[in-house]
Amino acid sequence: MRVEDEAEFREYVTGRWTWLVQAAVLLTGDAGHAEDLAQTALVRVFASWSRVRGAENMDAYTMRILINQNKNRFRRRRVVEDLTAAPPERGGGDATSRVDQRAGLLAALASLPKRQREVVVLRYWEDYSEAQTAQILGCSVGTVKSQASKALAKLRTHASVLASR
Repeated sequence: MRVEDEAEFREYVTGRWTWLVQAAVLLTGDAGHAEDLAQTALVRVFASWSRVRGAENMDAYTMRILINQNKNRFRRRRVVEDLTAAPPERGGGDATSRVDQRAGLLAALASLPKRQREVVVLRYWEDYSEAQTAQILGCSVGTVKSQASKALAKLRTHASVLASR
């Protein structure tokens, strides 16, 4: 890789790291897995930097890599996780209602099936259009619409979301 390309990649990573980790947290439900997933995705981005840089939308290309890496995470090895209804308490300081709401939302997202969670993250967290979401996920716009509708209906009835109202 040329020095200019490497500098451009570093600048891209610096500007997108937080965004990628936040999206990965929403996909995985775990901060540790999210950082690993974001790092693995950026390794893939680096390996194909010439294609990523030439893409019409670099962020969408990167998000597609992140989604694929999340899928691959389960293909390689199964890790049995016991997800609880509420995250464990963190030490130090009182929790604010905003933190409680966020924790409830993360718990509700974790309860969604993988495809619905991907659609919700891309459509409502990352603010991609239905067409962009469909392109990133490799499905039809109709699938995005139906999965979003089902996911939102399920989120509306989730106990942690109801408790934060």
